[in-house]
Amino acid sequence: MIEVVLRAVRVDVGSSTPLLLLEEVGGDRVLPIFIGAPEATAIAYALQHVPTPRPMSHDLLGHVISALGATVDAVVITELHDSTFYGELRLRRGDEQLHISARPSDAVALALRVAAPILVDDDLMASEGRVMVLDEDEDEDEDEPSEAELVEELRSFLDTVRPEDFKDE
Repeated sequence: MIEVVLRAVRVDVGSSTPLLLLEEVGGDRVLPIFIGAPEATAIAYALQHVPTPRPMSHDLLGHVISALGATVDAVVITELHDSTFYGELRLRRGDEQLHISARPSDAVALALRVAAPILVDDDLMASEGRVMVLDEDEDEDEDEPSEAELVEELRSFLDTVRPEDFKDE
């Protein structure tokens, strides 16, 4: 397993679809995963520590796991089938380890809220990881939008998107 960190949530210019960039710890590969707009919002809220008046679904899941006497050991992005990524939550309750299927976006949102490591299967990173140099100071680059601008772009997208925009033609 390869540990990754959530490097960024971006909006793909061509498709206007949110994109997670999971960067290999100590390496230069990045696993890009397209996600839905609601999931991108949940992740952006977690990244920016945006307070919500009531627990969001991922907060609730973290509370339920804790109330049941378990902890999140890690979340894992496990495989890719037919252009769909799969993941799982690895929970520990006493001596018992549980593996629960999850969408990668939900798994990452939960990991951010409970400070759990994010892992990617070795074979998946080898086949789908892309070598990218993500500059530590990219937010200061005049040609690149700032994180605040990207969040505003995502919010604007969410304000204007309609269910009809996702219908197959």
